[in-house]
Amino acid sequence: MWHNFKRWFYQMGTPVYFFKKSRLWIIWSGVLGAILMLVGVIWGLGFAPADYQQGNSFRIIYIHVPAASLAMSAYVLLAIWGVIFLVWRIKMVDVLAEATIPAGAVLTLIALVTGSIWGIPTWGTAWAADARILSMAFLLFLYIGIYLLRSQVRPFSKAQRLASLLAMIGVINIPIIKYSVEWVSTLHQGATFSLSEKPKMPPSMYLPLIFCILGSYCLLFSWILKQAQRLALQREVGKQWVNEWLQQH
Repeated sequence: MWHNFKRWFYQMGTPVYFFKKSRLWIIWSGVLGAILMLVGVIWGLGFAPADYQQGNSFRIIYIHVPAASLAMSAYVLLAIWGVIFLVWRIKMVDVLAEATIPAGAVLTLIALVTGSIWGIPTWGTAWAADARILSMAFLLFLYIGIYLLRSQVRPFSKAQRLASLLAMIGVINIPIIKYSVEWVSTLHQGATFSLSEKPKMPPSMYLPLIFCILGSYCLLFSWILKQAQRLALQREVGKQWVNEWLQQH
């Protein structure tokens, strides 16, 4: 079993094999994600009851929470891929990392913007020197820093190594974001969901949020794979398998 997994792992690390095998993953995860998101957004924005304290302003949670969750998860994935690339030098892992960076940066920005919008009616301000806000803003700068390293440093092999190292070092910011509400006094509420505690919202409010979170993860997975396909084509231009694919399309 381990031998089969190891062989599959290294096969997926080659652009031509990844390009062929990822097509169905892109389609099915994209379709499933779109369905889950559609159900979650319609349910959450149109049918979930208003919050007894925040009224209808709480509904931005159906965008803010998935965006923040994905932004952090994408960075953890970036750090993991950084380790794999530095140790095994697998080509497609670096391609996947490159595909993840813009998605993570955009999701972090969405989380910051929606959080600011939410803060106006909830806290009376769009911005504060809050531990979670500041650590989330730092996450955006990490994404930007990794992007600049990859785009500006030459030779590219050096940029790959430096970007991987920064991703690995910067991952320490993720637990700071997650647990800052428990470590210091903050404007933010605690975690919406916890494995050890009962949800703080009724099912009619948290179920659509679960749909939105699951749907957004599926959509992100599909988007990253699609962008990785595009980047693989660019990096492998001139190769026989790329020429054959271009002739067919």
